[in-house]
Amino acid sequence: MCLVPPVLGSRDCWLPSTRRSNLDGMTTTLITGANKGLGLETARQLVAAGHTVYVGARDIERGRRAADELGARFVQLDVTDDTSVEAAAKTLEAAGGIDVLINNAGIETRTEDNSVPVAATVTADQMRTTFETNVFGVVRVLHAFLPQLERSAAPVVVNVSSGLASLTNLSDPGHHAHFYPGIAYPTSKTALNMLTVQFAKAFPAMRINSVEPGFTKTDLNGNTGTQTVAEGAEIIVRMAQVAPDGPTGGYFDVDGPLPW
Repeated sequence: MCLVPPVLGSRDCWLPSTRRSNLDGMTTTLITGANKGLGLETARQLVAAGHTVYVGARDIERGRRAADELGARFVQLDVTDDTSVEAAAKTLEAAGGIDVLINNAGIETRTEDNSVPVAATVTADQMRTTFETNVFGVVRVLHAFLPQLERSAAPVVVNVSSGLASLTNLSDPGHHAHFYPGIAYPTSKTALNMLTVQFAKAFPAMRINSVEPGFTKTDLNGNTGTQTVAEGAEIIVRMAQVAPDGPTGGYFDVDGPLPW
């Protein structure tokens, strides 16, 4: 059983084909930011896998439309708003609670020409805005839903990170991610990875992991990605179904563990 992050480069705890299930065979999953992009596709695939999926979205109309399209359920949830998150937690608590939480909601600050603020131009306000969703929002949602996850027979948390979170890769001139000049987004995702490590240590009965979907074509990057959402969602879906004795406190893409 892998109760601590796997050693860098090790695949000892990498279980790509494992599936999870609760004692009653039912799994309820909440996905934040699920009305479009990777969140929507993840919801689609997990509904097909038999999960009861709650599409969490800020916009009520878009969220309901997405849930109806997928055969999922909708809950209004703005990860930057305490009242919204608390109300969502009460709604799902009344419905029986959740087993899987996928922290997918995320933003990347971009200019009108689709470029990212670099070291010479990034502002504290841009950093704060990015962290409000990508880091503080995750903490807010985790805090609200931890009691439900602790009651689950097989609790799982998937934090949707990025390959740009890797300090090892971005500091390596030979790595393809080294070129990325932005500050706010990768910094926020590196912080998210630390949340994964620390929460996994604090709650060893849960499977809590960060995942890197890859450079996926979504609104977040101005649809410049090279992967489809179906390809990007693969690792999210896989880790949402990790078995109770699977890895925790790790950072993975479709090929296995990534360097921090």
